[in-house]
Amino acid sequence: MKTAYDIVLAPVISERSMDDAQKRKYTFKVARDANKTQVRNAVEEIFGVEVAKVNIMNYDGKVKRLGRNVGTTSAYRKAIVTLTDKSKEIEFFQGL
Repeated sequence: MKTAYDIVLAPVISERSMDDAQKRKYTFKVARDANKTQVRNAVEEIFGVEVAKVNIMNYDGKVKRLGRNVGTTSAYRKAIVTLTDKSKEIEFFQGL
């Protein structure tokens, strides 16, 4: 059985995700096999907030070359979590 910390791997810190944080939308990198219900429960457990909606996107690895060697970067999954209006904010994103 996976714990909440196995589902939510890392926050995504970018210009767009910081703008969305003002609208109570927070972006996280999540496990490749996690579904929306698991992400919702994990975020509620870790941060103690109420989640209204979860959107998940899959990203394939990009092809990279170094000389004649060809490889790919790792594929990953990203989740945008929207909080309810009465929920408290996630403090981690407020200090950035």
